[in-house]
Amino acid sequence: MTERMLRLVVVGESLVDIVHRADGVVEEAPGGSPANTALTLGRLGRRPTLITRLAQDDRGARVRRWLEESDVEVVAVPAARTSTAAAHLDASGAATYDFDLEWDLGAGATHLEALAGKADVVHVGSVAAVLEPGAGQVAALVRAVRERAIVTYDPNIRPSLVDDPDRVRQHVAALVELADVVKASDEDLRWLHPGRDLVEVAREWVARGPRLVVVTLGADGAIGVTADGVVAVPGVLTEVVDTVGAGDTFMGVLIDSIVGSDELRASLATAGRSIRPSVVESLLQASARAAAITVSRPGADPPRRAELAVRAGNAA
Repeated sequence: MTERMLRLVVVGESLVDIVHRADGVVEEAPGGSPANTALTLGRLGRRPTLITRLAQDDRGARVRRWLEESDVEVVAVPAARTSTAAAHLDASGAATYDFDLEWDLGAGATHLEALAGKADVVHVGSVAAVLEPGAGQVAALVRAVRERAIVTYDPNIRPSLVDDPDRVRQHVAALVELADVVKASDEDLRWLHPGRDLVEVAREWVARGPRLVVVTLGADGAIGVTADGVVAVPGVLTEVVDTVGAGDTFMGVLIDSIVGSDELRASLATAGRSIRPSVVESLLQASARAAAITVSRPGADPPRRAELAVRAGNAA
């Protein structure tokens, strides 16, 4: 199978970010964690399909254009209104969110399972993986495709949307066990497992199913944990404008690295096969470089492949 034949499907929310900057400026921009990940993959030439939920309103049309302009195929369940997230940026550019979001794949969920079942890689995460009624539909979709597709998962916990922490933790635990690759931020792990050592948690997750667990540490870099050990990479020095979309960019390049490596895909698909530390280090470095580009400019604006090549050349 060649790279060009590989089909990527991302499942999850797309919305409009209403960004409140520290200087008082308010801007609207398309976003949503899975949508940002799909956008990253589209800009890298992977032509992914995004299964999402959008209204036939001005905001929905803007989100759809934004995605399609970066070669993302949008398969959208109809909604009464397009969801929004109010992002409040502090002086350092870090964002906190308040959501107006509904997530339900509706009567078409079975059809969408069939669509995702044709994929070689299926990515799920964020609000869509924990917000009912759609969370159960996402879990069912993952169970339906995991025997033939590589499954990647990003919990991307949004505490402002959590009304039942125990239920959310159960959703996350179930998807961790179903996934081949999990990427979580240090903030995710501290919310999910308060007071626990991050590497210890990642090792426990690997023991429950995933072949690779990646923990992002913001400016401090990232760690990758497999059954064979731990690989750490430092952060990439850059001037931060804001952090919107940084983790989603990291996730997108992580998936791109999987798609681009026959060795890595074979390791993920074969029980008992090791993932070489040098391979883990390479994909973490590529993802960190991409995230550094995104935080250096406003909003969720992931790089294209040519930008990554320049950054990689400068880092060599």
